[in-house]
Amino acid sequence: MKLIIQIPCYNEAEALPVTLAALPRSVPGCDTVEWLVIDDGSKDDTAAVAKRLGVDHVVRHPLNRGLAAAFMTGLDTATRLGADIIVNTDADNQYEAQDIAQLVAPIVDGRAEFVIGARPIETTQHFSWVKRRLQKLGSRVVRIASRTDVADAPSGFRAMTRDVALRLNVFNAYTYTLETIIQAGRSNIRVLSVPIRTNPDLRPSRLVKSTGNYVFRSLTTILRIFATYRPMLLFWALGSLFVATGLISGIRFLVYFWAGEGNGHVQSVVFTALATTIGFLLLMLGFLADLMATNRRLLERVDWRMRRLELGLLARSDKDAAAGPANDGCASASNTTWQA
Repeated sequence: MKLIIQIPCYNEAEALPVTLAALPRSVPGCDTVEWLVIDDGSKDDTAAVAKRLGVDHVVRHPLNRGLAAAFMTGLDTATRLGADIIVNTDADNQYEAQDIAQLVAPIVDGRAEFVIGARPIETTQHFSWVKRRLQKLGSRVVRIASRTDVADAPSGFRAMTRDVALRLNVFNAYTYTLETIIQAGRSNIRVLSVPIRTNPDLRPSRLVKSTGNYVFRSLTTILRIFATYRPMLLFWALGSLFVATGLISGIRFLVYFWAGEGNGHVQSVVFTALATTIGFLLLMLGFLADLMATNRRLLERVDWRMRRLELGLLARSDKDAAAGPANDGCASASNTTWQA
């Protein structure tokens, strides 16, 4: 069984040596452990440092595309390299690398297909009070949207099978953590949380530029999750609110009208008509969005099948090439670098 540990990086030349020094080269249940670094358009020597420190595979983006794009590039590369299990970790050594064995164990034992490392959020000193609350809120939203029991949804420390990696698609440029869990849950993938440890900060987080920015990003991400994966719940809740407000305003007008004071409250009729119209439009949008979400799930299934076929053809092509006359018996280079 082949395990590939992937590390998305952006200007991590200083932190990467610390992170790589802690990574394991052997994990129980895995025959081979390889390292993969995704250099997301770094302006420093991240790629050179990775190769010098023995990273097996380095993929480079010509430009900075964001964390989510680097994560997906890593999954695509790892599956093409024949990974049976893929572990994702951060380049800033946030997560305790020795706990990779705990992430992989449920997959090796057949108890899970997707494992999320749950950090001790309440006792992590470099997490502010606001960030702790938003982390918990995000996890709660993901549990509702995905119908899973994930304790720490924003955690990037996770392990997954090859098949799960082929199923995932990320459309959010900001982060991949919440969306991938929801996709897994809605695809009936077995998702499990395991407690893991964290290390002290090597540097400030690049995703959290300020508390206000983090709050805005988190809330918009949560709203987008509901609009994408639970659209009927979101739009029907908003629509019901507008309809209820319009009905209350209409009842208020009728009370005044029956009391002989309706002439002074005509604006209530206008407001009632406006609120109920908006409410019914939102209800219709919810119905249409739910149909679109169903179509998206069908497209995701088609995409998954296409990826499996593509990888099967690539594996067959590599096997034929290895058995052909051009093969001189030399092993391929273990320290490969290419652009994505």
